[in-house]
Amino acid sequence: MNPLKHQEPPVYAYALHGNCYLNLTSRCNLRCEFCPRLENEWNVQDYELRLRRAQEPGAAELLAAIGNPRDFQEIVFCGLGEPTLRLDTLLAVGRTLRLQGARVRLNTNGLANQYHDRDVTPELGSAIDAISISLNAQDETIYERYCRPKQAGAYPALLDFIAKVKVHVADVTVTAIDGLEGVDIAACARIAAGLGVKFRARVLDQIG
Repeated sequence: MNPLKHQEPPVYAYALHGNCYLNLTSRCNLRCEFCPRLENEWNVQDYELRLRRAQEPGAAELLAAIGNPRDFQEIVFCGLGEPTLRLDTLLAVGRTLRLQGARVRLNTNGLANQYHDRDVTPELGSAIDAISISLNAQDETIYERYCRPKQAGAYPALLDFIAKVKVHVADVTVTAIDGLEGVDIAACARIAAGLGVKFRARVLDQIG
């Protein structure tokens, strides 16, 4: 018997808090110590979000999973992986949704430029209205401790991304988790202010 035949279909879109969240991938270029993935936990508010590589949706599948985008306050690119790893699909879906009158937000780790080895922020500006970026630490040492990036130089690349993306996306918020030892939330807020963007503290272990 093939167990795959009895698995539930993959979740590409899920509704929370009046928004529709889009699940593009389970892959990520960080290995954050606080991420539920490390405990093999893939559920968010009873939605099973793990996607195998072969299950990653195309633009048409994502748009079909949303239904009517006007039924939601926002459409948000956010699963348990990093959406910008699938940049072409993200851009195609975001641009289509904006043409349909939807407000589109991206939740990201801010490493898209480093991952793609070019400045993708002008392209993001054409596809999203708002962006939330995980800063997570006030300096590189603390960032490396908790986020454990796969590429060297991730923290300065993250700061550079924030500075660049605000030119193309009007609504930019950076976040950090309140409750991690050594993370200075006030210092993170000062970094955001210095970069000219908004700041929000997140709650440790609160997902969705």
